[in-house]
Amino acid sequence: MVLEDTVFRVLMTTGDELTTPETWMIAPGLEDVPFEGRDRLDVSPFSLPDYSACQDGDELALETEKLKVVIRLSELKLTWFEKKHDNWVQVAADRDTVSYNHKGDLGDGVYHYMSRSSSDRYYGLGEKTGDLNRYGRRYRMKNFDPMGYDPQHTDPLYKHIPFYMVKNESTYGVLYDNLSTSTFDMGNEMDNYHGYYRYYHAEGGDLDYYFISGTSLRDVLKQYVWLTGKTIMGPKWSLGYSGSTMTYTDADDAQDQLYQFIHDCQTYDIPCDSFQLSSGYTSIGDKRYVFNWNRDKFPDPKKLFQDFVDAGVRLCANIKPAMLIDHPLYEEGKEKELFIKQAKEDEPELIQFWDERGSYLDFTNPATIDWWKTKVKERLLSYGISSTWNDNNEYEIWDNRARIHGFGQERSIREYRPVMTLLMMKASLEAQKEFTSSERPYLISRSGCPGMQRYAQTWTGDNRTSWETLKYNIRTGVGLSLSGIYNFGHDVGGFAGDAPEPELFVRWIQNGIFHPRFTIHSWNDDKTVNVPWMYKEYLSDVSGLMTFRARLIPYIYDLLHQASENNEPMVKPLFFNYEDDEEAYKESDEFLLGDDVLVVTATEKDMTQKSVYLPEGTSWIYYLTGKSYRGGSYVNVDLPMDQPLFFMKEGSILPLAVLAHDGGFGAEEVDREFTINLTNGHTSFERRFYDDDGLTQKYQDGDYCYFQLKVEETPETVNLHYTVEGQYTPALQKLHFTFNNRNGRQVFINGQEAEEADTIKRDLE
Repeated sequence: MVLEDTVFRVLMTTGDELTTPETWMIAPGLEDVPFEGRDRLDVSPFSLPDYSACQDGDELALETEKLKVVIRLSELKLTWFEKKHDNWVQVAADRDTVSYNHKGDLGDGVYHYMSRSSSDRYYGLGEKTGDLNRYGRRYRMKNFDPMGYDPQHTDPLYKHIPFYMVKNESTYGVLYDNLSTSTFDMGNEMDNYHGYYRYYHAEGGDLDYYFISGTSLRDVLKQYVWLTGKTIMGPKWSLGYSGSTMTYTDADDAQDQLYQFIHDCQTYDIPCDSFQLSSGYTSIGDKRYVFNWNRDKFPDPKKLFQDFVDAGVRLCANIKPAMLIDHPLYEEGKEKELFIKQAKEDEPELIQFWDERGSYLDFTNPATIDWWKTKVKERLLSYGISSTWNDNNEYEIWDNRARIHGFGQERSIREYRPVMTLLMMKASLEAQKEFTSSERPYLISRSGCPGMQRYAQTWTGDNRTSWETLKYNIRTGVGLSLSGIYNFGHDVGGFAGDAPEPELFVRWIQNGIFHPRFTIHSWNDDKTVNVPWMYKEYLSDVSGLMTFRARLIPYIYDLLHQASENNEPMVKPLFFNYEDDEEAYKESDEFLLGDDVLVVTATEKDMTQKSVYLPEGTSWIYYLTGKSYRGGSYVNVDLPMDQPLFFMKEGSILPLAVLAHDGGFGAEEVDREFTINLTNGHTSFERRFYDDDGLTQKYQDGDYCYFQLKVEETPETVNLHYTVEGQYTPALQKLHFTFNNRNGRQVFINGQEAEEADTIKRDLE
């Protein structure tokens, strides 16, 4: 099926009817899909371009102006070509021997075998451990809860992302619209009789895949994200530091502990925008009961949350989609048939959940959706909670025969586990929209699949404290970004294990401040708590780093807007922007935040210097020293613990917030600074940066603005012209302009000669 010039679809069924007639994953250019999903055969959102079809004997060819597939009918083998310089060049092919399981001779489930080359590089498959290039490994796709996972070897993790990109002489992506448990063998397996191959196997469902051709990794990735739906534009406060620890809400005096957290943030000058309320607030004894309030721990939660809001800190409450069998509401849920049912009995399916048996809620039942939304509003939002933290939502149901409502068409859980996670997010999101229609909803989800970007921010789950985790979480996160999940972060300091040693903790913060989601969260085995002030001797370093994060939010917010509007990734590997630079493909701890910031991380103990590769084609300025380095080479740089570690590309502009009272807790942006990284040559460059009120839905009605900046350089002068365009008027007093590589040149701003100061201030015009 030809959907776009560069997007073809292959759909195979075992009978006349589809196993899963709906799709929740595919949402071309859409913000959302109905709870019931979209008709899998509905192609109305696609452009459906003209194409030619030509049969020559045993071969059928379908082609657009950019992509062609040749189908060998007798053996059912597909070979893919793309147009290069007016010639058709082969880019991919099914395996020469048996490629599909259409006759059932390969066993149960669906199979797809493709040929591979030793020069292939495979990227994507979501949240995976180990190196970024997936070549040579076998991965399982099933949502699990692997607390304290090994950052190099554990598989699977929390998310189900059946998409990957191939990079060799050409670039393309393959997305399987199938959410049953599956295997991706990326060259781990070999067989003398079949040549070099890779394969996909799913336990159930239909073989329904999309072949996406592109001129670059960026081109393919953006098409894939367009195919699965827009990244949600959350509030600006969701990008600030979010405090959290299970220890506080598990304490007998939890409400006092939370007040102490606010007090300590104020005392130690730690900027904080939100706090994640772990599930201890729901406890009865040592167990967790979603929507229950432990009034011994929280005698007056409404006052607590109002006090937090008054202090400028939003609360995000943990919620779970399962109820233990002794939950106060379990019998109500059973009577209303809100749970997933056993295979043969009209009883709730029992699963292991939080040290007890329980049952998962069935979000393909409209009654469950309504019940959930009501409880979110009554038990959380009405108390002053600002956001839902959708946790433990992997739906680990081991019996594939367990039955779901299916919106009136009863089915087994086998093909629908990740659908439950998506629908939980959607129900939580809609509850927040209905409760406060003027403010943007914001929620977090640990588990998910393609399409989760339409609803939630996420993180890489319950990692373990170690230097190895710091190192390999970088690659796991970048791999998640190359799978279309852009708004993410990690548990800084490590969630499980013992407390991080001081050096590791500070290094992790240095890294964490450059991720869209910045959270310090823990449940340490030694009963310690990961908080910014846990090591007083490093408190000044930590406060300074976290204040810089608060200053960086205008840049990250612009990247979030680009992700939402243009499907652009926020975090990416070096080679993503520099595909012709072979050195950039080497496994590395460095990554790009946007196009202009190259982040450096100390990933080993006692690492005070590091050799960093800078991609070719441009020069880079080290923020710490202001020194410029030519790209295409390795440079040694110092790695102090008290400063953010990153390079800025020459010919770029970095927007930073100027905070009131020199930063610290509750500091608000009063001015905006633009760090202008000159090229020291005869050139020009321009940038524009998005802004709005960061909270309401008014931006959807055009209430936003762009800061437009254009720089023209000569050997003697620097000319900056800036405007602020749009309906929204930023609540700023002045604009500050700082010039790197000025080298004594005279500066003109909007035609007026500027003073000699390094930082030049102008009233907001």
